[in-house]
Amino acid sequence: MKQSINRRNFIGTTTSALAGLTILPSHVIAGLGHKPPSDRLNIAGIGVGGMGYRNLKNMESENIVALCDVDWEYANRNAFKTWPPAKQYKDYRQMFEQQKDIDAVMIATPDHSHALPALMAMKLGYHVYLQKPLTHSVYEARVLAETAKNYGVATQMGNQGNSGEGIRQICEWIWAGVIGEVTHVDAWTNRPIWPQGLERPKKEMRIPKDLNWDLFLGPAAYRPYNEIYHPWNWRGWWDFGTGALGDMACHILDPVFKALKLEYPSTVQASSSAFNNESAPNSEIVTYEFPRRDNLPKVAMPELTVRWYDGGLMPPRPVELLDGELMGDRDGGCIFYGTRGKIMCGTYARNPQLLPTREMAHFTPPDKSLLRIADAMDGGHEQDWIRACKENRENRLEASSNFSYSGPLTEMVLMGVLAVRLQSLNRKLIWNGLNMSFENVYDNDQLKVLTKDAFEVVNGDPRFTKDYATLPALQTTENWIRHNYRMGWEQI
Repeated sequence: MKQSINRRNFIGTTTSALAGLTILPSHVIAGLGHKPPSDRLNIAGIGVGGMGYRNLKNMESENIVALCDVDWEYANRNAFKTWPPAKQYKDYRQMFEQQKDIDAVMIATPDHSHALPALMAMKLGYHVYLQKPLTHSVYEARVLAETAKNYGVATQMGNQGNSGEGIRQICEWIWAGVIGEVTHVDAWTNRPIWPQGLERPKKEMRIPKDLNWDLFLGPAAYRPYNEIYHPWNWRGWWDFGTGALGDMACHILDPVFKALKLEYPSTVQASSSAFNNESAPNSEIVTYEFPRRDNLPKVAMPELTVRWYDGGLMPPRPVELLDGELMGDRDGGCIFYGTRGKIMCGTYARNPQLLPTREMAHFTPPDKSLLRIADAMDGGHEQDWIRACKENRENRLEASSNFSYSGPLTEMVLMGVLAVRLQSLNRKLIWNGLNMSFENVYDNDQLKVLTKDAFEVVNGDPRFTKDYATLPALQTTENWIRHNYRMGWEQI
């Protein structure tokens, strides 16, 4: 069973929700969220078996007071052993109800379980560090950004390259006009490095004794347990993750979004290898088009095309690269094409260089204008959030990837995920960013979705079996933009 709220009522319902009464922690009432820099935050972790453990290790300057994970065997490998005094939970709702000493929350669950605990934490007055992508749907990203603004909490998305030196160099070079007006960007990743393009397994397995499968599913529709989903492999399943694009674009497209002052794309279109309604494709190309933005003092911001590649697909190789010279780094990268030159960087905006790279020997970079964050990739990103948590709301310097920035970045990324899933409409999709809707998806449109893709040899002859389902495009698209959650889970 599902609850359904019309996406078009977004502004009214969100405003009403934010205006509702909420119980704030005592430290918020007493100090308006301000904690002296000498004080230590009480941090709770939600999703602590994998990346969440590494995030918490980078927050050990503070008190780790609570640990929540649906899989206690997975969490006990490191987190439970590292912070034995911290109280342990499986359900974050129970944790929020019972534990009253929390100041801030780190969330590193699967994508589909990002929005609900983050929203609940912010309404309780807790600061939030949330792994990328910020949310599983466009609508959720919009709500989290609005909620953070209204409740005045310190926030940060876990795209640590956003605090790094490379993204700041790229911004300063482009804003100074070093490569002229940027009209095109290519970006790519080596992901996925987990299984994708799969059909739902028919075998139902016994649930491990330390895993609460119902809590893992959370707001997603019920399905029987199978080890292919958890741990880690959830990224390739639409109900839980957002594929290679959702995993890596918040890192790799981050310098593009920031340096080129991007907001909503005007159009998006995609092509990919085969996929179905269960699992993302093994490779894809997504093309975004952005309108002209306001000019900067030293450079204009013209119309822009951004093209994303993953699954081993690569953009054309720039002629400036020497034979054998690596494009980006081993994990991916991006190239900015300007009217007077090119900039290439690796994953997380690392090691930006002008092309040809030999020009770097004679390059005098413009003056530094952006604040630097020490050791960004080795805890600095988390520590900058902790610093923001301890500052008064009225004069706080927000963390660099706070939700007012990372919310729109995530919306852009998830639009690409939508474009991949809507390929069978056979059109360039026109996006209305303010209304969170596609202007050229209509009531009578139908989506053709692959449900079975089988191959066998019978009596020496190949036999291919492809089955398809037909879905109402407008209704399906609206549900992908704004999810209808499983009964029992609060609808955002």
